[in-house]
Amino acid sequence: MRVSLLGTLACLVLTGAALADPSGPAASLHGPSDRLGIGQAATPERLAAWDIDVRADGRGLPPGHGSVRDGAALFGARCAACHGAKGEGGAADVLVGGQGSLATPKPVRTVGSYWPYATTLFDYIRRAMPFDAPQSLGADETYALSAYVLHLNGLLPEDAVLDAGTLPAVTMPNRHGFTGDARPDIPVPAR
Repeated sequence: MRVSLLGTLACLVLTGAALADPSGPAASLHGPSDRLGIGQAATPERLAAWDIDVRADGRGLPPGHGSVRDGAALFGARCAACHGAKGEGGAADVLVGGQGSLATPKPVRTVGSYWPYATTLFDYIRRAMPFDAPQSLGADETYALSAYVLHLNGLLPEDAVLDAGTLPAVTMPNRHGFTGDARPDIPVPAR
C-alpha cells in the first residue's frame, strides 16, 4: 500500500514538472491559446448556449408560449411512459397530488405540493427532460408541458396558456414553505 501511494505521488510530481517545462516533452501539446491542446475557447456564443437558467422571478424565461391542451398531447407522447398517464408516477417521480401532506408523517413531495415556484418547473423540464433527450424541447414545448403539469395539480384552468409573463405569476401552494438563507451577506428576496 505504501509503495503504491509513493509511486503514485512520484508519478504526479513528475507529470506536473513535465507539463510545467515549456521546452520539455509536453511542449508539443502547447498551442498558441491553450496549454494542453485540448478543449475550446469559451466564446460568448458557447457561453450563451449554456446560459439557460430561469430564476424564480422569471428572469431568463425565453420568448414563446404553450397551452394546457398542447401540453397534454406532448406529455402523452414524451412523458407518460415514465411519469404515468396523469403524472401519478411510474418509473420516474410522481408529479401530481400531495397537497396538504407535507406536515404529515408521510409527505408526498410533488410539483403541486412541494415546489415553491412554477418557474422552477420550466427550468427543470428545459434542462433535464425528457430523460432520454435532455435539452431537446423547444421553448413552446416546455411552456406547454409546464402548463399541463400545473393543470394536473389544479393550479391552472384547462384553457390556460403560459408565457414569460404568466408563468412567474402562478402562485404555488408551498411558496412560503422554505426557509431563507440567513447569512448576512445574502440579499433577502422580496416575497
